[in-house]
Amino acid sequence: MILVLVVSFAVAAAAMTVTALVARRVGRVSVVDVTWGAGFILMALVALLVGDGDLWRRWLLLVLVALWGGRLAWHILKRQLAHPAEDPRYAAMLGDGGFGLAVRKVFGVQGLAIWVISAPLQVAGFSSVEYLPLVWVGVALWLVGLVFESVGDAQLAAYKADPDREPVMDRGLWGWTRHPNYFGDACVWWGLWLIGALASGCLPGLLTVVAPLAMTYFLVFATGARLLEKTMMARPGYPEYAARTPMFFPLPPKRP
Repeated sequence: MILVLVVSFAVAAAAMTVTALVARRVGRVSVVDVTWGAGFILMALVALLVGDGDLWRRWLLLVLVALWGGRLAWHILKRQLAHPAEDPRYAAMLGDGGFGLAVRKVFGVQGLAIWVISAPLQVAGFSSVEYLPLVWVGVALWLVGLVFESVGDAQLAAYKADPDREPVMDRGLWGWTRHPNYFGDACVWWGLWLIGALASGCLPGLLTVVAPLAMTYFLVFATGARLLEKTMMARPGYPEYAARTPMFFPLPPKRP
């Protein structure tokens, strides 16, 4: 158990150190968003290689995390290559604080967050399945999350490619929630918690519930929806869109 925890922490710290060096070189803190998805793949890989829990579940988690994290990292990398400018969220968060502030408020925090949120993966690395049905419930919830993310991103890309588009994207999933990708992320990590932690027993589930709670907090309040909303509210039509569409949890939109 200790070995999995220690190696996971060291790998998360190393990943963020490399990311900080790259960010300083290219002059953009937002490269950390690429590492966010890739970092969890590293955590699942550590659980597989270092752990001694049920082998089939360690492989299952690696595949699920790799599909989610790989898609997310590639999607963000393509966006950053196409638009090589700092993310307004990080610019607003850091102001004129310089690189030292970025190390403390972004790279350090996100490195620690990767280690904490990956707790279900670490538990699966050294434990056995006690409640098998919860594994498959978790897989179903993970799938719901991945569909929300991938379909939401595809719908947004189609909207941006439409020359006759409306000022605000409110089609498809975006008519049910203002942030289907963030909601999808939350579903993915509650599903992984079910698979890796709660399926191992009530105590592992209770001790690691901070993981999906922390991920949900980040998605809604820290670096996710709330921070993005501050800039989006300045766009024409967005306040009206916000008044009729839930911010996070999908619900039928209110119509005038």
